[in-house]
Amino acid sequence: MRCGDAVDPGTDRTALAIRHVAFEDLGILAPLLVDRGYCVRYLDAGVDELSEAAVVGADLLVVLGGPIGVGDAARYPFVGQELRTIAARLAQRKPTLGICLGAQLIAAALGASVTPTGRIEIGYAPITLTQSGRSGALALLGGTPVLHWHGDQFEIPAGTVRMAETPGYPNQAFAGPNVLGLQFHLEADHTQIERWLVGHAHELAVHRIDPRSVRADARAHGPELAVRAGKIFGTWLTQLDRAALHSTTGPEGAHSTSSWR
Repeated sequence: MRCGDAVDPGTDRTALAIRHVAFEDLGILAPLLVDRGYCVRYLDAGVDELSEAAVVGADLLVVLGGPIGVGDAARYPFVGQELRTIAARLAQRKPTLGICLGAQLIAAALGASVTPTGRIEIGYAPITLTQSGRSGALALLGGTPVLHWHGDQFEIPAGTVRMAETPGYPNQAFAGPNVLGLQFHLEADHTQIERWLVGHAHELAVHRIDPRSVRADARAHGPELAVRAGKIFGTWLTQLDRAALHSTTGPEGAHSTSSWR
């Protein structure tokens, strides 16, 4: 649904996605948002203006992944503006989801350290949930492998709770009031994995990762992961709706996403 296409425009909710490369899009999350009455808009970082009014004004912000890092602001000046607009939104406790680079940007905007690790984690592999993760919607993953594609790491921001880890990356997810950060890619559409393999061909070659193995794992794990990821995103979106509904009853209702923590 494009913004303004709804039968009743007065009921539209806007989901704004900041995209860094064309093939790392909302994936399976896009139809879920449309089904819930959101009109979906993309802003392409480095091309479109990331104005504070647009970023803060959206009902939901999703910050997507990409092959740059938080520390690349000198080479990619839009990163600094992106951090500032995300920070302005988070200061208002407005619903915000970050995936991979997006989670790192949210962590940095909340004052947490984000650093390169000198290694990579690429391909399908399971995550281990913390006690907080096991008590929330991420538990719906079970043991299903998720898609990893990162080399940087974030510390857990103040006011959020660590949800998941892997052997090489102790901080894979965090959650707080109206905010969720995922280092891994629950949103990726496994039927479109070829776009990732072509777009990241150089990185795969440098790290001697055979695209055929990632392609095979996408076929093996992608369908089940899509079902589970849809339920996880659906649960989070439902919790946001409940928090918004209860926010008119007092300050406690405004932060009722604690079941993710």
